[in-house]
Amino acid sequence: MNNLYYLNLKATIPLKLTKSSSIVLIPRRFSFPTCHRNSNTYTRSVSMSSESGWIKSVSKSAFGFGVSAAFLFSVFCDSHSALAHSLTVAFPISRAPEVNAVQRTLVEAWGLIRETFVDPTFNHQDWDLKLQQTMVEMFPLNSADAAYTKIRGMLSTLGDPFTRIISPQEYQGFRIGSDGNLQGVGLFINVEPRTGHLIVFSCIEGSPAARAGIHQGDELVEINGERLDGIDSEAAAQRLRGNAGTTVTVKVKDSGKNFDIREVKLQREFIKLSPISVAIIPHRSPDGKVTKTGYVKLSAFSQTAADDMKHAIQELENQDVHSYILDLRNNPGGLVKAGLDVAQIWLDGDETLVNTIDRSGNMLPINMINGHAITHDPLVVIVNEGSASASEILAGALHDNGRAILVGNKTFGKGKIQSVTELHDGSALFVTVAKYLSPALHDIDQVGIIPDVQCTTEMLNSTKKISMKDKSLASSLEADSCIMVAEQELDMKGTAS
Repeated sequence: MNNLYYLNLKATIPLKLTKSSSIVLIPRRFSFPTCHRNSNTYTRSVSMSSESGWIKSVSKSAFGFGVSAAFLFSVFCDSHSALAHSLTVAFPISRAPEVNAVQRTLVEAWGLIRETFVDPTFNHQDWDLKLQQTMVEMFPLNSADAAYTKIRGMLSTLGDPFTRIISPQEYQGFRIGSDGNLQGVGLFINVEPRTGHLIVFSCIEGSPAARAGIHQGDELVEINGERLDGIDSEAAAQRLRGNAGTTVTVKVKDSGKNFDIREVKLQREFIKLSPISVAIIPHRSPDGKVTKTGYVKLSAFSQTAADDMKHAIQELENQDVHSYILDLRNNPGGLVKAGLDVAQIWLDGDETLVNTIDRSGNMLPINMINGHAITHDPLVVIVNEGSASASEILAGALHDNGRAILVGNKTFGKGKIQSVTELHDGSALFVTVAKYLSPALHDIDQVGIIPDVQCTTEMLNSTKKISMKDKSLASSLEADSCIMVAEQELDMKGTAS
């Protein structure tokens, strides 16, 4: 037994939703909530006997030193409401210390998925057996990178590109991006679920990528000469990030008709991910009255998004704005909680913001509690095919509750919610924990949201004068057909008195 590594983890229920709650970043924890009554405790144990065929084959091959070993799982649950649990796992120690550390990460990731992954069939496979197989494959390895590759291989069998693990370095980059500051080239990228390709969701205006002519929809093919086949979005983003002043070379496949591949050298810069851009558009209604329309563009749902939005709306209210356009185009999402918090800036009462569906098929609405909107002025929300995840949750919440008209083009269609859990070694596990429906029970996943009014993608000429707080928006707002359509909808809806 000296060659067995024992891991003991204590935890509470990892995800709990109530009507007043929203999805949050989950700390290092997982649980086994389905326990059987035994005396004054709840106990469930699973053991793999050394007489099993699997153990026999392992002891003759992968272990080498002929130790008869077993994975032992013991779970103890008390009767308190917190449902504290203890999990003990035993498995053979790798001779390479760095691989041994990843073995623990493997068990953490496996346990989190076992108890929270949205599909309780785990893509119709035996998830406990998958741990055994992965541990056997990992045992003879000599490097942490190779061991992490085995974890990623295990996760890929779930058939969900959004459930993934990222390295400690990648997770730091993710946290920095969520905080709103990074050094990089200004690209938002994600995996296209149907093809597995890395697609550009959007470029930050004025960033190195935008200046180089990289556009939404382009495919990222190589970074610094390395192909990106099988690389997830966080791993690719980590390669793009780096110290300001350094360079990175990328190959991109154009999303146009010719699908040309070109190589671009980009110099990294300090990029401030302020998610809010604001403008005031003087607007003449059909009766000749001149009013002000507040234009707010939200580019990402970072930790500061709701506070920044609240501050922006309050400033516009102080400038006697009579209507609003909220632009969510090319907003790939971010923190779901931020999306729900933004929705509450515009809504009153106890409205349902989103409906979640757990792994058992139970639907749970997430409602506001005694909400108070900052403004009741008419609102139009603009979306397009680059509006995803939290953007779709926000658009659905405002539309289905009768607060806003949707203008633009059909959204991306990501109707799944991920938890993010930091593991013991600083890596992070993203797990799809729920599906969601809009307040009106519309399924968004792989379908998207179809706006009330669609607009052309061409940029039209206009002589409209715009008072800008962010002058970088001027050229696009002066000739944006979707904004023109949004203003027409505001005319028909009428301005607030």
